Amino acid sequence: MAVRAKVLMIWVFCLVLLSANPAQGIGVNWGIIMSHPLLPATVVRMLKDNGIKKVKLFDSDSWTVNSLAGSGIQVMVAIPNDQLERFSDDYDNAKDWVHDNITSHLYKGGVDIKYVAIGNEPFLKSYNGRFTNHTFPALKNIQRALDEAGLGDKIKATTPLNADVYDSSTGTPSGGNFRKDIRELMIKIVKFLNANNAPFVVNIYPFLSLYQNDDFPMEFAFFDSDSSPIVDNGIKYTNVLDANHDTLVWSLKKAGVPNLKIIIGEIGWPTDGHKKANVHYAKRFYDGLFKKLASDKGTPLRPGKMDVYLFGLFDENMKSILPGFFERHWGIFRYDGKPKFPMDFSGQGHDKLPVGAKGVQYLPAQWCILDRKIKNVNLVPANMDYACTYADCSALVYGGSCNGMDIYGNVSYAFNMYFQMQNQDVQACDFQGLAVLTTKNASRGSCLFPIEIVSAGERLELRSTTTLFLILMIIIRFTLL
Repeated sequence: MAVRAKVLMIWVFCLVLLSANPAQGIGVNWGIIMSHPLLPATVVRMLKDNGIKKVKLFDSDSWTVNSLAGSGIQVMVAIPNDQLERFSDDYDNAKDWVHDNITSHLYKGGVDIKYVAIGNEPFLKSYNGRFTNHTFPALKNIQRALDEAGLGDKIKATTPLNADVYDSSTGTPSGGNFRKDIRELMIKIVKFLNANNAPFVVNIYPFLSLYQNDDFPMEFAFFDSDSSPIVDNGIKYTNVLDANHDTLVWSLKKAGVPNLKIIIGEIGWPTDGHKKANVHYAKRFYDGLFKKLASDKGTPLRPGKMDVYLFGLFDENMKSILPGFFERHWGIFRYDGKPKFPMDFSGQGHDKLPVGAKGVQYLPAQWCILDRKIKNVNLVPANMDYACTYADCSALVYGGSCNGMDIYGNVSYAFNMYFQMQNQDVQACDFQGLAVLTTKNASRGSCLFPIEIVSAGERLELRSTTTLFLILMIIIRFTLL
């Protein structure tokens, strides 16, 4: 009996360990539209420390991709929208790209590349059809190049699309179909993906449903409420993710590919830049999402495990704010790799802070603020506008984490953000004599006045300079002997 009890205890312990790991279907989007990105090696270590096994990139930068070699992390590399034309018009360009950006990384102990993303949301209405004619030809040429390189069985080309490529004529999932203006093209694309055993990658953002529609029922954006359900042919939908996902399922069915695999390429909740973008709502959203993923229930029309990439890994202070100021605050980590709030990727409710980036180097502890002794206050508005034009002031907007400060605080925040994003250049803290430097932390309450980090590029440049200096010293030494 004692032996059997001991074996049972070991079995239970193993189950606990397994449940503590992230849900196997969870990946993250690694974006780098920021003034001071972290070293790729630092990011990869952070991913491994948190047990994240999949990552989606937005380009194929060799430094970033190489950093993932031997990591055991599955990778989706990408071709940006503005490069699609050259691959749609010339197959040789596609073949060269596959050789340089895929094949070169596939040595023993190399990078585990699973997918190639052809563009990113290329059919957004805001693009006015700019990429419509290039996306499908580029997709076909890249997949052909992968096939001819002998990689087609292992690596699939696909196109991450926004959920606006389909809609519903009835307001319910069963009314779903691809958008009329691109329906013919979408049918060709999904049939091509199906023939090549490639997935349909879709970006779904419950937050945007709230942001774009003041009448949208807020509880429907989360997973912990049964209020305001949608009933469709006897199926009850209690959250927008399930309803949106199954609208796509119906669209695929009507296009003739009812079993095409679906991957959620982006999903998340921002933490700043809007009244509904904050840590409280983000934690509630992620807690519900992780619990849902851990259950493996899927959606009513696609039960089972879901493949999901969280958006995103970091805040990106140089992203376009045309969609909204929140665009720079999607990260589950801050700009410097520090976690924002406790979470449990496994969905078991064992919250703890994710493991942050290690070995991060910061610029000197100094801040640029408005000089209280200024006399010409008429210069302030124009200089603040200038600072916010070239720096990230999104935390100052209504509902933001720094909203509510006095004029002095607002202007100081803007000046400091510009100063930090300009690498603390002394000339960047002048503003026609309105600003001064201080070594006293300028942060106010919940409003963080950040100190920027030493960026990846600067550290590489410093390392290269140091290496060159050492080589020169060796040459000089041997010359003198």
